[in-house]
Amino acid sequence: MEALLTSLADTALAEWVRLSRWGYAAINALHVLGIALLIGAIIALDLRLLGWRKRLPLQELGRLLQPVAVAGLLLAMATGALLFLADPSGYAAMPLFLLKLALIALAIANALLLNLGPGLAHATPRRLLVAGLLSLLLWPAVLLAGRMLAFVDG
Repeated sequence: MEALLTSLADTALAEWVRLSRWGYAAINALHVLGIALLIGAIIALDLRLLGWRKRLPLQELGRLLQPVAVAGLLLAMATGALLFLADPSGYAAMPLFLLKLALIALAIANALLLNLGPGLAHATPRRLLVAGLLSLLLWPAVLLAGRMLAFVDG
């Protein structure tokens, strides 16, 4: 594993990310934008799953917000991978980073189980409630873990 991390750190792209002040700042800004799109869309949808604003049709809201959430997730993941290149061995050794990855995996699994299973249209009210609660716990936890990475060494 260390050989893979070292080879990633030795790429020209990783060197550019580490050394380009404006490049790193731009990637970081895009990462924050991706997170904002993701969390903003997810929170709105989760609140509806929990029963808030029941007059808003869930399927229509889902069709509106899911593409925004997916675009935010893809942008955050792509830019996160670039940020990871700045110090692959350092990030891989941080328990907080590994926790963040695990939380992301759980949050994505929760969304996939809801959308690939019965879907929003056929899910029971209990399933919607559980999915919304899990999402409201997991995605902010991802956000907090990621933010803490800038301030905590381990």
